Amino acid sequence: MTTVGRRALLTAGAAGTAMTLAGCTSGGEEGPRKPTAAERAAAAEAALRARSATTSRDLLLRYDAVVHAHPALAARLAPLRASVAAQVKALAEGGTAAAPGPAASSSVPAPSSASPSPSRSLAFVRVPADPAAALRELAAAVRATADTHTAALLTAPPEYARLLASVAASGAAHAYLLTEGGRG
Repeated sequence: MTTVGRRALLTAGAAGTAMTLAGCTSGGEEGPRKPTAAERAAAAEAALRARSATTSRDLLLRYDAVVHAHPALAARLAPLRASVAAQVKALAEGGTAAAPGPAASSSVPAPSSASPSPSRSLAFVRVPADPAAALRELAAAVRATADTHTAALLTAPPEYARLLASVAASGAAHAYLLTEGGRG
């Protein structure tokens, strides 16, 4: 999915541009002001939050595509989709000064809803015609998303790392429910 890569690159570029512009002064000082360690950490966290939220938004889009292609799976997928929608919101909220939560100030704008980006369309998500195959592919996407969040733990600040770990663990449970949990 090259769109995720481009979006992450644009987000990182925007954060870098903002940091560069923040360093510019009109006071006649020589050269731009170098960002402080705290400013660099805040920019890195903002970029990580944007990437993590985008990764989960892409998963949410995949849930929507499967439900659209196989309406009979809607009831089974509804609680899992709702969980992913809540994760998208939590991953995008907050900043370095506060833990993610409803009252936290945001260094990255939270999405207005947990819906996928309007620029992305269900038509671009290929869903197998067989419902069982669609669930297997969805489970694989859930596992890949959880793996991405797990890998992000290495660079995340402690509070955000806890959230990422929780989201990744939830993904593992979702993958189980999508595959093994449906048998019986």
